[in-house]
This record gives sequence, C-alpha cells and structure tokens, in this order.
Amino acid sequence: MAGNSYGTLFRITTFGESHGEALGGIIDGCPSGIALDFDAIQLEMSRRKPGQSAIVTQRKEPDDVQFLSGIFEGKTTGTPIGFIIPNTNQKSDDYSHIKDNYRPSHADYVYDQKYGFRDYRGGGRSSARETASRVVAGAIAKQMLSDIKIHAYVSAVGPLSIETPYQELDFSKIESNPVRCPDQEMAATMEDYIKQIRKEGDTVGGVVTCVIQNVPVGLGEPVFDKLHAELGKAMLSINAVKGFEFGSGFEGSKMKGSEHNDLYNADGTTRTNLSGGIQGGISNGMDIYFKVAFKPVATIMQKQESLDNKGNITEMTGKGRHDPCVVPRAVPIVEAMAAIVLADFYLINKTY
Repeated sequence: MAGNSYGTLFRITTFGESHGEALGGIIDGCPSGIALDFDAIQLEMSRRKPGQSAIVTQRKEPDDVQFLSGIFEGKTTGTPIGFIIPNTNQKSDDYSHIKDNYRPSHADYVYDQKYGFRDYRGGGRSSARETASRVVAGAIAKQMLSDIKIHAYVSAVGPLSIETPYQELDFSKIESNPVRCPDQEMAATMEDYIKQIRKEGDTVGGVVTCVIQNVPVGLGEPVFDKLHAELGKAMLSINAVKGFEFGSGFEGSKMKGSEHNDLYNADGTTRTNLSGGIQGGISNGMDIYFKVAFKPVATIMQKQESLDNKGNITEMTGKGRHDPCVVPRAVPIVEAMAAIVLADFYLINKTY
C-alpha cells in the first residue's frame, strides 16, 4: 500500500491500524533546536481522542504519545522523530459480523478488490483512527510556526449553521462546548440535534471552518504546488471529507470582477479578502480561511442492505462504537493538516 506519507521537506509517514497494537508515525525534516511543549501536544491529542463527550464514539483511548527518537532534553535534534500511540481499548469482536460483508459507503469493498485482503477490525488502515498520528505531527508543526495562529471550529451540523463572519466570533469559546462551535446558542442546538440523531441510530455530517492568521507573504509555489491546492489535498485526505473551498469559494462564482477584486492598501494589504489570503497560489499576508465538508459517518445503527464477498445482497445493522457526527473531533485534525502544509511550505521558502 502506497500513499502513507505527506509533505516534501516537513514530511509525515503514518502507520498502524484501528485495532492493531499501536498507531504511529515518523516526522522527517523537522528543524533542530525546537523546544517542545509535550503538554500542548497531548492537549491536541485529547481534543481528537474518542470518548471525550456524549456526542462522540464511546471508545475509551487515552491516546498517550510515546516518542522514540528525534528528541533530546526536550528539544528536536533534526533527526527523524519517531512516535507511537498504543491502542488500549480494542473490541475487535464488534466487527466479526462484517468479516464477510461490505458495509455501505465504507472502504471495505474497494480494499478487498484492490489488495485481495482486508483488516475488517474497525476498517483497519482505512479507519479515521489513523488521523491520531497526523495530530501529533500537526502539534509539532504548530510549535515550529509559533507566530502563525490556526483556529478551526464547527460552523455547520446537518441543516444547522452559523452565518456570522469569523471576524465577529470569539475563538476562545471554541473549546467551551463539546460541539466546538464558538456560537454558544447554536452549539447547544447542534448538540441536541446530534443527540437526537444518535437516538435514531443514524448519523449526520457537517462543516469545519478554519482560519489561519499571521501568515507571512510568500508561502506556496506557482503552478502545481499552489498553497490552496496543497491545503485542498491535505483536507481531502482526511476521512469522510467530501468538499473543500477557500476564500469566496463557490459564492465567488456568482460575483462580477468589479465586486470580487481585493483592492490594495498602500502597505500591500488588501481592503477586502475574497482571495482568502492566497493569490497566484502564494500567501499574501492576509488571513487564510477555508471550509471543509464532512459526510455523515457511514456506520449507522439501522438495518440496511449490504453485499457479502460471494456477491449476495444481505441485511446488516451496524455494531460497535461510532461517532453520530464526526465534525467535533475533526476540528483538531483540520488544524493539524493545515499546520503540516504550512510547515512544509515554510521550509521550502527558506531554500530561496
């Protein structure tokens, strides 16, 4: 299986399965001499981990990170940073009913067809649990880019959404509720809606908005390696992501050029920011903002038709511990992938 690495100079390779002994990764290219805040890294893991509230999967995993290399006396050495995250709460029997069956909208069928074999325990490598390793790398990237601020939050759950411009939101309130929505009133409504969806044995999707501030001018490469193209690839590599738009996005297609152009100030900043902080694939110093759309989790606790490995249409009901809505736990993953992209381009920029 290829495709387990991301990045050019700041590069993360992940390994492990949902119900294996451990997840882990190797971070290549991290500069030496960075004093790491291990509590901050673990905090990022706690934001992503299962079992953190009543509206997420109840699998209990501490997600404690064990660093194996690349760090000495609390600082990065410049050599590969190796780490593992032990799996402590596997319940593989929860998945015995799908050993010979393919769950609708999961990777089961395509994995079996492509590789002739699959780890059916929680989806194995296709499980969103793989993203735990990305959060470790993203937490280190954030500390490497200490002047850049990355804030992601839930802006929509199913039909519920906040339309308030991000400039008017208080990002300090993102972590004040389990939905991770900075609008407290809407957060409560979203939480109730997710709980109702869970009672129905169903799931619901949503949108995570991300805002990146204090980005220097010049990150990103023209043509194929545009900054927004890499952000899009990074976000679309996250499990359950179905859409990505930055800046004015699809709404910009409805506008005239005279309405959409970001006119300059004398200092090079722009009066508006419909470009989303990126022009010609290169950061222009303005805020970068984008939205990431997540589909409903595919495993539902309702009867539905499935396909077995002999070509028979069968009936099955989901079992095990699953998120009724993935977006609250996706917030730190979106931030992590954004940090990894920026860290990579930051190092590339230093080669000029």
